[in-house]
Amino acid sequence: MPIGHIETQRLRIRSFQRNDWQAVYDYTSDPTVHEYIPEGPFTSEQAKAFVADNMGEKARAFAVLLKSDDMLVGHMVFHPWFAPQTYEIGWTFNRAYHGQGYATEAAMALLQYGFEALHLHRIIATCQPENVASWRVMEKLGMRREAHFRKCIRRPDNRWWDEYFYALLEEEWFKANKT
Repeated sequence: MPIGHIETQRLRIRSFQRNDWQAVYDYTSDPTVHEYIPEGPFTSEQAKAFVADNMGEKARAFAVLLKSDDMLVGHMVFHPWFAPQTYEIGWTFNRAYHGQGYATEAAMALLQYGFEALHLHRIIATCQPENVASWRVMEKLGMRREAHFRKCIRRPDNRWWDEYFYALLEEEWFKANKT
């Protein structure tokens, strides 16, 4: 699903390029950033594979860069989910850029793209209940919590995580963003 080039006031969202792997490794290798990612922190090889897997037509994640200095600061997951006209959205950002509204800004741009250009019916997002910053972003976006799944994700240390499930429908998007 090529998204081309999406810009917001401060950000540029684009397809990954092969040389992006080092910036991706810089934040995905941080245990704090990947605390809620089941695979845990990435090795450099995993970062290279992630970038390679998300180049071209089959991309499921996209690079997020600051427009001011063209610096890659994170990525957005945005891909078809199991139901028709339904996508999943998610985000991971370098810890140095947390708390500045970048995830909300990038996600809002992808929601707009999804509902207004792709004509999606529904966009979902998930996170662990302990990941307060993530579910707060979902709520800022106008998404609603639809479920709390108990012990549904097995971590590498064999403990189980709960998961919150959020969603936004096309009609909710258009009602809130009269465009």
